[in-house]
Amino acid sequence: MVMCFEDPDNIYSSKKAKKDQDGGVITKQKSFLRLSILDISNPSSTTLSEDLSISLAGSDLHEFTLAELKVITQSFSSNNFLGEGGFGPVHKGFIDDRLRPGLKAQPVAVKLLDLDGLQGHREWLTEVVFLGQLKHPNLVKLIGYCCEDEHRLLVYEFMPRGSLESQLFRRYSVSLPWSTRMKIAHGAAKGLQFLHEAEKPVIYRDFKASNILLDSDYTAKLSDFGLAKDGPEGDETHVSTRVMGTQGYAAPEYIMTGHLTAKSDVYSFGVVLLELLTGRRSVNKKRATREQNLVDWARPMLNEPRKLGRIMDPRLEGQFSESGARKAAALAYQCLSYRPKNRPCISTVVSILQDIKAYNDDIPIGTFTYTVSSSPATPSPGVRLTSLQNTRNHYNSRSPAHTARNHRLNLRNQLNSPMRNEAGGERY
Repeated sequence: MVMCFEDPDNIYSSKKAKKDQDGGVITKQKSFLRLSILDISNPSSTTLSEDLSISLAGSDLHEFTLAELKVITQSFSSNNFLGEGGFGPVHKGFIDDRLRPGLKAQPVAVKLLDLDGLQGHREWLTEVVFLGQLKHPNLVKLIGYCCEDEHRLLVYEFMPRGSLESQLFRRYSVSLPWSTRMKIAHGAAKGLQFLHEAEKPVIYRDFKASNILLDSDYTAKLSDFGLAKDGPEGDETHVSTRVMGTQGYAAPEYIMTGHLTAKSDVYSFGVVLLELLTGRRSVNKKRATREQNLVDWARPMLNEPRKLGRIMDPRLEGQFSESGARKAAALAYQCLSYRPKNRPCISTVVSILQDIKAYNDDIPIGTFTYTVSSSPATPSPGVRLTSLQNTRNHYNSRSPAHTARNHRLNLRNQLNSPMRNEAGGERY
């Protein structure tokens, strides 16, 4: 029997809807009272699909059959393979009204749950419940799901530029321009703001570069809600929960106590903002010992303008706003405070980033240089990866050698420790 997880630590709260910095209303889900995982109690594999259909009625989610998803992915052909993570493989597909009347013609990403993965069903169900009800331009759109026998699949809108992680850290590509980096940071912050200020607030809990997907114009959208939690209510200050997340991104007080708040997300946002400034991963064991943890190395220099140049991404080649960089560095410093009360709320973060986006007058005019290694395996200058190769790289946050089987074995070997390394986005 496949059991839905129960989470007695969830507490709910409510706030009024607000407007974001672009004047758009942060909409609340008014068509129905947003349900939690607890509202779907202990469904078996034979009743879960029916329970979800009833519970999510009015959410515009489509319940696909396995046969339909095989059709749109050509039986999950390797030609349509986009990548693979801890959840399972992801394939590209295409839907239109020939598959089902009323479907908008569009490319999609189909994620197939690896049933031998760690807590896979729990994360699958959490994602369906949250993304089936929460809609915002800075959240990836869940189009539908499949719950047939033991099979669990998710169907998302296709994000052609993949993840921020692949765009920021990919070796053979032009560096993301400063203005694009700030646009991505602003969009991701707006996604968090929507979650934190929803009628029933949500704590995302796994904010990191690999979970920020980018559409064709680099609009950031939060994805992977498998660890999301309903936030605290009323006089409650936090949600107590088992520590889960990603090493290098999780807030220190959450790791030590298991106390989860919206400020935990703000800390994680600060880590990603620091990655955007420096072009470095949050954790990189290949660097010198004192530089392996990005926050420990860079945070002391964020409030010292004279030292800021030491940590800025050299691939920017100086093509950034100095005033904007100083303000972004100061914001990252606040977000990364070890005292949660000293971190800004996410609405303040959004407001500051909106101002930073306007700092373009002092960006030096220069040229981009495409640098290619002398290694024989390196593509020669002028050679471009094909669109499909790029897309595969975007969705595959780890090297091809990291198969789902290797992933499971690694996790099982580490069950005695609550921590996992951030090697392309692994959780702990």
